[in-house]
Amino acid sequence: MLIPTTIAGSLPKPAWLAEPKTLWAPWKLDGDALAQGKQDAVRLALFDQEHAGIDIVTDGEQTRRHFVTTFIEGLDGVDFASRQRVRIRNRYDADVPVVNGPVSRRHPIYVDDARFVRTETTRRVKYTLPGPMTMVDTLFDAHYRSREKLAWAFAEILNAEAREIAAAGVDVIQFDEPAFNVYFDEVRDWGVATLERAAQGLPCATAVHICYGYGIQANIDWKQTLGAEWRQYERTFPLLAQSQIKQVSLECANSRVPLDLMALLAGKDVLVGAIDVASDRVEAPEDVAATLRAALAFVPAARMVACTNCGMVPLARDVARGKLRALAAGAAIVRRELEAA
Repeated sequence: MLIPTTIAGSLPKPAWLAEPKTLWAPWKLDGDALAQGKQDAVRLALFDQEHAGIDIVTDGEQTRRHFVTTFIEGLDGVDFASRQRVRIRNRYDADVPVVNGPVSRRHPIYVDDARFVRTETTRRVKYTLPGPMTMVDTLFDAHYRSREKLAWAFAEILNAEAREIAAAGVDVIQFDEPAFNVYFDEVRDWGVATLERAAQGLPCATAVHICYGYGIQANIDWKQTLGAEWRQYERTFPLLAQSQIKQVSLECANSRVPLDLMALLAGKDVLVGAIDVASDRVEAPEDVAATLRAALAFVPAARMVACTNCGMVPLARDVARGKLRALAAGAAIVRRELEAA
């Protein structure tokens, strides 16, 4: 299929599971009811995607409170009781857990969840994991005292987890690395290398998602400081083009990213963000189609996937469902145009 559709990863959670439009929202259930509620929420996320016409579906990240910290909660060597305030991606301050010893994976973290989503749909499945650099940027390191050393430790852990998730039958494993849009020297020196280590030997397709963040105020304010053109991708795309990662997911819709930067990803599948997750406005299918048509000047149709700019967990559910339908309908418009040409 030309221009299949997918999402960056997350969808809003039902109000009976967690507080809507809230990051790190606590669960409203516990025990067996929570375990069942998470699976029911995954079923709803799949239903919404399938009925909208999304081709490569995710679990909507319904089983985790946060795309980074939920994974870290399953590791040894991180103290969640003692917290330190750090600057996250040079953008906002947060009280974060402390790395107080060697980090290690005591058991599989998302493997059972991945196996469940695989049994609940016949469509292609993408499963998301945090990337090593973004994990480092979400913690206070009192043990390694080296962002690079901690990232390599996380890369080993992620690879073990990803291999088991791939064995569960998923089609794509995506590593989320928004930190790649901030720490350019580190991306060059060790960021891409640790990402490749996390993805090493995987039998499924591999992807990296790099965006300008959820539609939260701290990210919106940061974007206002970036000037008339957002050229951060210019520093990372050439490095990723030389990497073993197969797919790159990026932000396009309602952004100031020069679209010609996508040409730097020659040879990669490009997940073109055609849905703005920082707005409650539901795009018209023609809006999505216009973004995709513009991207076709720099990305071959055979290598293009229509996607969202970022996760949609902070949005209202009806807004997210509308955006899913717009994404699928917009991609279908362009697909028909290409097939008729």
